[in-house]
Amino acid sequence: MKKKKQDFSHLSANQPIGIFDSGVGGLTVAKEIKRLLPHEDLIYFGDTKHLPYGDKSKEAIVEYSSKITNFLLEKNCKVIVIACNSATANALTEVLDLVAEKVPVIDVINPVAEKVSYEIHNNVGVIATKATVNSGLYRKSIRKHNKFIKVDELATPLLVPAIEEGFKNHPITHAIIYNYLSNNKLKNIETLILGCTHYPLLIDEIKQYYGNRVRVIDSPNIVANQLKMILEKHHLLNNDNPKPKTHFYLSDITKNFEKISKKFFGKSIELELKVL
Repeated sequence: MKKKKQDFSHLSANQPIGIFDSGVGGLTVAKEIKRLLPHEDLIYFGDTKHLPYGDKSKEAIVEYSSKITNFLLEKNCKVIVIACNSATANALTEVLDLVAEKVPVIDVINPVAEKVSYEIHNNVGVIATKATVNSGLYRKSIRKHNKFIKVDELATPLLVPAIEEGFKNHPITHAIIYNYLSNNKLKNIETLILGCTHYPLLIDEIKQYYGNRVRVIDSPNIVANQLKMILEKHHLLNNDNPKPKTHFYLSDITKNFEKISKKFFGKSIELELKVL
């Protein structure tokens, strides 16, 4: 059966891009989107009240993701970026059903899996939350495109709380990273996918552990490029916006989110509390 062509002609380029994550991790994606698409208005929802998503049940993640998706649709977003691996792995189907092709939906797993599949990678490691690893979505997505790639996934649940508590460049984080990356599951990998949008905040420390032995994949850049391609394809790219705005909504305003968001987007940003 021929796939129906998606029609987004009812949308306009000057509508904002909607992005959501459980906390600060999605800021790594939002920052890359802002760099690549400087004229776009962004609406970011950080569900800090319920983080981390990685140790929640599938039902809970679906519920949170559905509420946020509805909120972003109410805010007139022209596209929704699920900037959370746990939400992608557990709620992508439900979000797509909810959106019902009103707007495009970009996730953070499939674009990365597809890119890795078509490049020279034999042994790929994935570090992610329990919810993402339990779903097996990275392995399924990569092997759907290239069945010869060996994929080993390792749950690394302590990294998100460490990042959310502000332990970047800290002996605690170094110890956690060393403990996880020295696991036998990752022994023979040539490539490492950071399967959580929080993890690029630790990319320097992870690269330091490996030296030049392992290639570490920059997921936010891949996702931002995928978004740009989709917007261009549907004539939704905003190239004429002299004063683009980024609005942050949080289900709980935390000091760490405030600190990292201001570091990424400037000190003049405003965080608005929004409990769904």
